[in-house]
Formats: sequence, C-alpha cells, structure tokens
Amino acid sequence: MATAPHHRAGRLTTLAYLFLLLSQNIAALLLLPLVIASAVLTLLWIGLPFVILTGTLLRTLAHSQRRTLTHLNPKHPLPFAYRPIPPAGITRRGATIITDPATWKDLLWLISGAANITLIALPLTLLAHGTLLLLFALGLTGPTLYDTYTPTTPLQHLLLLAPALLLLALGYLLLPLTTDLYLRFNRLLLSPSEKARLTARVAHLATSRANTIDTQAAEIRRIERDLHDGAQARLVALGMNLGMAEQIVEHDPHTARALLTEARETTRHALTELRDLVRGIHPPVLVERGLHGAVHALALTHHLPITVTIDLNGRPADPVESAAYFAIAELLTNTAKHAHATHAWVHINHGRNRLVITVADNGTGGANTTGSGLTGIRRRLDAFDGTMNLTSPPGGPTIVTLEIPCALSSPKTLPSSETA
Repeated sequence: MATAPHHRAGRLTTLAYLFLLLSQNIAALLLLPLVIASAVLTLLWIGLPFVILTGTLLRTLAHSQRRTLTHLNPKHPLPFAYRPIPPAGITRRGATIITDPATWKDLLWLISGAANITLIALPLTLLAHGTLLLLFALGLTGPTLYDTYTPTTPLQHLLLLAPALLLLALGYLLLPLTTDLYLRFNRLLLSPSEKARLTARVAHLATSRANTIDTQAAEIRRIERDLHDGAQARLVALGMNLGMAEQIVEHDPHTARALLTEARETTRHALTELRDLVRGIHPPVLVERGLHGAVHALALTHHLPITVTIDLNGRPADPVESAAYFAIAELLTNTAKHAHATHAWVHINHGRNRLVITVADNGTGGANTTGSGLTGIRRRLDAFDGTMNLTSPPGGPTIVTLEIPCALSSPKTLPSSETA
C-alpha cells in the first residue's frame, strides 16, 4: 500500500493547532527578555554561557514551531538548517550560535511574537466570544453577561442569538484566512536560506559519510574477529589433527582414525561458522528472494509471533535492501530482548520514491534512541539519507518508522501480504 498523500488539516484540527501555536508564541515573548539580557551581557564578555543557554532554548522553541507548521500543512514541510554546535569550548559554541544565519532568523521570529499572537487570537477571540454569547442566550450560563448586562425577559435573551451566530460565523470564516496568513508569514521568517540549507546538507553528508566509514570499519573488524576466533582456529586445529594422524597412521591406526573423525567434525563446524558469517554479511535468501522473502523467512524463524505485510512493486537497490533487512532484524531482536512483547508487526511499502518500513510491537514501551542498536540503525540509514522515527510511550506500543529514499527496479512476483 503506497503512502497516502498529505492533506492540510481541517478546521477543528487547525483550531487545536492554533492553541499550540499561541502557547509557543507566548513562550517566545517570555524568552525575549532573556535573549536581550544575554545579548547585553555578551558586550561585556560575560554573557557567552547565557548566549549558549538562550540560543539552545530559542532553537528548541523555533523548531517546535516549525514542526507545528508542518503538521498544519504537511505538503510543504518546514526544514531547519542550523550549524552544529561544537561539543566543547564556551567561546566556540557561543560564536557558532551568534554567527549562524538561522539564529538571526529565529530572533526575527521571536521579535514578531506579538504580531503572531494578535493574528492567532483574532479568530479564537471571535469564536470564544460567540460561543459564550450563544450559551448565555440559551440560558446555560449565569444571569449576567460579563458582569455588565442582565436581561430580564426571555426575548432579551433570544435577541443575543443574532450577534452570537454572527461572531461564530465570522470566526469560522476567518480561521482559514488568518491561519494561511500566519503560515505564509512564519514560513518566510523560519525557512532557511538556500545557502544555509546547502551548508547543513554538506555537514549532514560529511557526518553520515564518517559514520558509514566507522560502521564499515567496525564490520570489517567484526568479520576479522569472527574469522580469527572461529573458522581460523578450527582450521588450525584441523591441520594439527591431520598432521598427528599422518605421523601415527602406520603404528597406531585406531588413534589415527579417531583423529580423522575429529578432523571431519572440525571441518563441519568450520563450514557452519563460515556459512553463518557469510549469512551475516549478506543473507543468501536476500539475494535469491529479495526483501519480501528475506523478511518473511526472518519472521518464520523468530520465536516471537510476527505479522508481516509487504506491498512492493519491485526491488530496491541491493545496498538499500541489505540496510533495510538488517535494520528490521535489529529492531525485532530488540523487541525480543527488551520489549516483553507477545506480538510484533512489520509493514513495508513504497510511495513517493521512498521505502517506508514500520516495525511495531505490543510490549512495555519506553524505548529511546540512545541505545547502541538504534544508533547503529540510524547511522546505517544516514548513508542513504534515510530517517528513523521512534514512538514508544511507557506502557507501549512501540512503533518505529524507517524511510529510505530509493526507486524500485524489477516487477513484483510475490504476493503482497502474508502472516508469519
């Protein structure tokens, strides 16, 4: 099933998001004096720690605003492009924040907080006042309106219906208009420049390239270690057994026969370890049957019941297929070890030139991305410009969504859905 197209939020959803935007802008107004104070203290060279603190808070607040605006209009996501803050050095960290063009755009948005609040509050005020008038006209509130007007007859109550309905209609009509104006205005303030976007892109690619190199180096070390401790040790033992058998075969054939039997067992174990090692590098089922067959085979051999649903009209490129398979295997291993789940689900589909993988379980939840397994998955996906999103509230469920940009090649030859 291809991913569904994004749609703009409806009026009721927009209304809920407006309250969230209002709270974010109120927080921005509260943060503004702290930013001004840290800027003044920076002139005396004692405000750099405050700049780092307020700059980090400003980034967090502005990014939450971007996420909310993206939820309001998912067709036009609002990215961010900050320069990475160095891990150490107060002067370097403060200078990075101050010289970052994205910081100055965030400051412009911060200063515009009063205008944003006015724009948001207009339809909300009309709707709130209209609702109160309507309830008062129907006699569902107290006897006095705003402590200033007390109708004495039912007719005077009903006469308030007209302005109440007018205010509600006006607020309802203004809601999409003011929201659209707010979106345009804040998109102009918070959208990164093309230069900042390219700079952030280059930094991301450099980081992902370094992570990929580190991951490949770690994988090579793992293969070397497995060969040294496993197959190589068994082959050395095999050579010793054959050498001893060769020396005693004439005068002690019984012992030589036992050594040859042991050598045969050593050969069998060495072949098994080599097969397991090769399977860990690139499973044969992945080559033969693609991601569809490999994931179903993985589910069948897992001790946890796993429902697999796959809808692919072709096969991704081999590197993408391998990364997706090992990411799913790692997630299912984490589920079996830590989630205390009784069932897991894997759903794979392709849409908008992205491979979308969802792995969910009914376990206890509480997972986070700080674990080495999930960090390894994120690094693996970074090599393909992929993303990983984790939702795991305490008590569950845990839902991990992986997205990898890719195209599909050969046509689909397997059924689209099975349950393991």
